[in-house]
This record gives sequence, structure tokens and C-alpha cells, in this order.
Amino acid sequence: MGSGSFEEECDYLFKTVLIGDSAVGKSNLLSRFAKDEFHLDSKPTIGVEFAYRNIKIGDKIAKAQIWDTAGQERFRAITSSYYRGALGALLVYDITRRVTFENIRKWLQELREYGNRDMVIILVGNKSDLADSREVEAEDGQSLAQLEDLCFMETSAKENLNVEDAFLQMITKIFDIASQKSLEAKENEATKQVINARKEIIYVVDEVSATKQTSCCTS
Repeated sequence: MGSGSFEEECDYLFKTVLIGDSAVGKSNLLSRFAKDEFHLDSKPTIGVEFAYRNIKIGDKIAKAQIWDTAGQERFRAITSSYYRGALGALLVYDITRRVTFENIRKWLQELREYGNRDMVIILVGNKSDLADSREVEAEDGQSLAQLEDLCFMETSAKENLNVEDAFLQMITKIFDIASQKSLEAKENEATKQVINARKEIIYVVDEVSATKQTSCCTS
């Protein structure tokens, strides 16, 4: 797997979103993944911002379109529409602020209400570099992930720990689902063609039989 330029042609385009409370580090996770940058003084996202990155999976190129949604409560009505069409989400909380973890269920409910039914969701406990200030244990995140059938990972945008893995896990799972759907669609189309071909053969045979019967009757 690897990254490519924006201009590089892609086989798949996947819309994904970053969601969670304000100041949990969503923008820095995106900056680290898309541009390998980290800004300690990053400002809160207003509305929605997005970035692209191309990922090579096997012989295919998937372009991830990653939307960074504002975590502030007053923007939630605006950003909810951006969930539509999203195939994956990083659901982020701050391990040093318990309240951001407790709000995960609200974000998850919103995701499932507005998002794609097959959406791949990765639960991310960010700022693992601040272990001395930890208020949420890794076991808490893992337990919630198991309960809600999510993938789970702790990350540090500052130290670039598991950031790549979290995004790639999400994108790879989306790719697997998309590939499976594409294969099933091709198989269904092939089955329809076989069925239609059989109908045509039966119809031709019936015509021949009818012609023979008519000839016998008139002879």
C-alpha cells in the first residue's frame, strides 16, 4: 500500500468522515495522514473541510476523500448532511477527556441515522502520547468497540502513532466491501444473461415444434 498524487487516476473514490467532539484532534489526524503535518496550535474546524489521498491496494488505486467535520454542537445540524454517501468514518475521542468518550454514543447514533448502512467505522482514542493525563483506559475503548461492532485503535497525531494504520484499516475494509459488491453485481448480471439465453433457446425450440406440428396437420 502507498500514497499517490491528487492527479493520479483512481479505480475507486471513497468518501469518508472524521467525527467526534471539538478539540479531540480530528484535524491533526487528517493533516498527519494527508500531508504528514502536525500543528499544535490548530484552530477548530468551522463547518466542513476535506482532503484527498490515494492509496494503492493490490493493483487498484483508491482515492480517499476525507471530510473533517466540526465537532461543535452548533454545527451538527449543518454537518449531518455530509454523512450521506460516506462509506467510512473515524469516530474520535480524546483519551485525556472522559466526556469526549461518553459522547461517542451520540455521534454513533447520528452516524447510523444519516450514514450508509454498510459504513465502516473505526473507533479512535487519540492523544495517546498524553498517557499521564489519561482519563479513558484502552480497555474502555476496546469494550465499547466490541459492544458496538466497531474496530478500535489508539493514536497520536503528534507522535504519528497508528495514524496511518487507522486510516488504512478503514479504507481497506471499504475496498473489500466495494470489491465484493462489484463481484456480486457481475455474477448477478452473468446469471441474468444465462437465464435470458435459456429463455431464447426454449422460445426458438417451441417455434420449431409449432412449425413441424403445423406441417403435419396440413400434409
